[in-house]
Amino acid sequence: MKLNAGVITDKLQETKKFYTETLDFGVSFENEFYLLLHTPNHSAEISFLQPNHPSQQNIFQSAFNGNGVYLTIEVEKVDEVYKQLKDKGIHIEIEIRDEPWGDRHFAIKDPNGIGIDIVTYTKPEE
Repeated sequence: MKLNAGVITDKLQETKKFYTETLDFGVSFENEFYLLLHTPNHSAEISFLQPNHPSQQNIFQSAFNGNGVYLTIEVEKVDEVYKQLKDKGIHIEIEIRDEPWGDRHFAIKDPNGIGIDIVTYTKPEE
């Protein structure tokens, strides 16, 4: 089984630019109302769909309101990714930090208001 999370948004071009230029995602598929992106190593995908598109049923019509969703991106060297994004001028929502449960992470937001937690997992404190 494979999971592909999707977000309904009218910000397809801003979203494409953010994920491809900021996080180095690639485009798996794109048309005028749908965008499918993949992580740099092709291990995961996320899709974005234009709201109120006539090809879609009612359940896939309403745009995401910017609340209640987050993504976690696990990386090998979170400090390097943090520096790269800071150097690109990306606004950091939560500065890099260590958590007692074993995360070293920081957070940013995408153009849709989705929080993105970028993390390297470490051993929890004893």
